[in-house]
Amino acid sequence: MVTIKEIAEKSGYSQATVSRLLSGDDRLSIKDATRRKIIETCEQLGYEIQGGHGTLPRTIAVLDLVNPEDHVQDEYFAALRTIVVECAAEQHMTCTFHRDVPGLIAAAGDYDGFVAVGAELDDYADLAALHDVLPYGVFLDTNPAPNMFDSVAPDLSQTILDALDACVDAGMYRVGYIGGLGHIMGTHDYPDDMRHVAFENWAPRLGLDIEGLDFIGGTFNVESGRRLGERIVAELGTKPGSHPAGGKGLPDAFICAADVIAVGVLQAFTAAGVIVPRDVSLISINNQPIAQYTSPALTTFDIDQHELANTGIRTLADAIATKRTVRHHVTLSTSLVWRDIKRGESGERRGAAGYFSRIVTSRTSGLKLSSWYWRWTGAPHESSPPTPIWPASSRRNV
Repeated sequence: MVTIKEIAEKSGYSQATVSRLLSGDDRLSIKDATRRKIIETCEQLGYEIQGGHGTLPRTIAVLDLVNPEDHVQDEYFAALRTIVVECAAEQHMTCTFHRDVPGLIAAAGDYDGFVAVGAELDDYADLAALHDVLPYGVFLDTNPAPNMFDSVAPDLSQTILDALDACVDAGMYRVGYIGGLGHIMGTHDYPDDMRHVAFENWAPRLGLDIEGLDFIGGTFNVESGRRLGERIVAELGTKPGSHPAGGKGLPDAFICAADVIAVGVLQAFTAAGVIVPRDVSLISINNQPIAQYTSPALTTFDIDQHELANTGIRTLADAIATKRTVRHHVTLSTSLVWRDIKRGESGERRGAAGYFSRIVTSRTSGLKLSSWYWRWTGAPHESSPPTPIWPASSRRNV
């Protein structure tokens, strides 16, 4: 077993300095060259943190790629930035923020690696140049250069499939998708993202009618959602069933790619007189703070940001310590967060979250579905039984 004394002798520094550095003493002030020499010596001798847990002290950069003008989207990444710093501190890592790739390239010699936060992707050539000077990096929530850097992201493809499965179980027949433009990965710039790819792949396989129900455009922000909502109203009308100008009207449900888009869609729907969930159900992804303050509050899939950040930091620590060249890409599961839901005498979920609340319960709680839906018709304080509502003609019975 390698001792502090052996590290001190080989590195040329005192045992006290070595001990304080390896224990993560925040009061220790040493030059970067000293810190790097001690860390390199630890790695050469095969030193392990006592108990086999934790990592050697590191200095990392946080590449902040968030668009500061997109305030709602920034809330998600602002929280993620804070959690990244907290998780890094737990692993004896100190963080310095950089706003762009060229700036990080210029300062690459100061860092052992980096964590990237945000969705504003840089030029692929810049990422290649970054890899040449700082090969150990982890992208959180995105994967722009999978052949060069590690990534940790929510499993959005599985999330979409979970939502579609719920529709099938509940007998929903027409389901639409609302999303923004995105990148697939690397140099392949494609006007789609993995959520829509998963939707188009699985919905027809599950027997769902999605014809004319894909609404995609713009970036992932509230304004794009508002424009898409207005387009939906113009093309499908404001009610389920047939459109006055022809067509099938609103679908049973829309799956929104992100909360920021759903917020804009709700604004457009409200302005046009479309009531969610009376006229159409809505389910979203991200569980941003704003999701609980919309009207109605959004039922949405939660992305565990602490797990996302912690996994990213540990992945980076592993890459730096082992100097591996094989890239690791980790996907994390999501979980559904219910909003505005009451639990009735039968134990089934119903209430302001509408039809979709009733639907997804069947999948997550194992409840047996009937061919009708419950809706609470009395005031919140009343105890009269719920009224069953037969699904619209466009819905299939289970």
